Amino acid sequence: MRRLAGLLVAPLLLLSAVACGDDKGSDTASSKNGMPAITAGTKFGEKPTLAKGEGDPPKELQTEVVSEGDGAKLKNGDAIQVNYLGQSWDSTKPFDNSFDRKQPFDLTLGAGMVIQGWDKGLAGQKVGSRVELVIPPELGYGAQGQGDIKPNATLVFVIDIVKATQIPASAKGSEVAQDDIDLPKVGTKTDGKAPTVTVPKSDPPAKLVSSYILESDGAVIKASDSVVVNYVALLWKGGKKFDSTYDQGKTQTFPLAQVTLKGLKDGLVDKKVGSRVLLVIPPDQAFGDKAQQSIPAKSTLVFAVDVLAKM
Repeated sequence: MRRLAGLLVAPLLLLSAVACGDDKGSDTASSKNGMPAITAGTKFGEKPTLAKGEGDPPKELQTEVVSEGDGAKLKNGDAIQVNYLGQSWDSTKPFDNSFDRKQPFDLTLGAGMVIQGWDKGLAGQKVGSRVELVIPPELGYGAQGQGDIKPNATLVFVIDIVKATQIPASAKGSEVAQDDIDLPKVGTKTDGKAPTVTVPKSDPPAKLVSSYILESDGAVIKASDSVVVNYVALLWKGGKKFDSTYDQGKTQTFPLAQVTLKGLKDGLVDKKVGSRVLLVIPPDQAFGDKAQQSIPAKSTLVFAVDVLAKM
């Protein structure tokens, strides 16, 4: 069973698909510890300009706190938002940055959503900090490279840690009656394990269903939010599971503005953070007449989603 996150959310950037940058950094200059200097835009929140690395790059991960924030320390499992600029050690041209997009990048720390150098280098840093990372190839893209990043490239990132949220293990809230016999029944345990989902033998509904299973008193989700979720997803026909964050042991962060599966986005908007939601998504709001991996064409999809946080 393959993860379908790449089909649910349009690729935005970085660390999975790298965009080419147009800005040019400054010529070689070094900070006092041998890491490339930030020659302009030195303050938190400003787009930095990075000098080219000098000499041979370090063989191990290097971390420098450029300016320390006063927020909580990051730990694995936190949902975080960052702004960043990335550049190869031997280049003056950034290969990607979020500052120009004016949209922070969302990830769950330690969940393998990004290159290892990020997960290792950001753990323990404080919210509000600006951090510079020098990442050797084995903690970056290795021998294969990616996009404009050459094979065996040492990478340099300047990262502003904008926000962090601790993620609960499960949705919690008041149980809502599941009295429609023609809809799937979803388990209500809150032990952090995947809820059971039983799909009926009847025909699926023709319209989108978005129903609370557990209703929390959290904030209402807007279409512009990024949400951190756990989910299990099944085909209506046969009740076959095709995806699950629980099986991977990793939450998924969805910037709703980038969610391409219309029924998933529409079904989560206006729901409350902390809730468990049943979504039944008809084909015209799912993948339509196109098959996707293990999902046949014209499939109705069933999701049980724990909305754990919003960013």
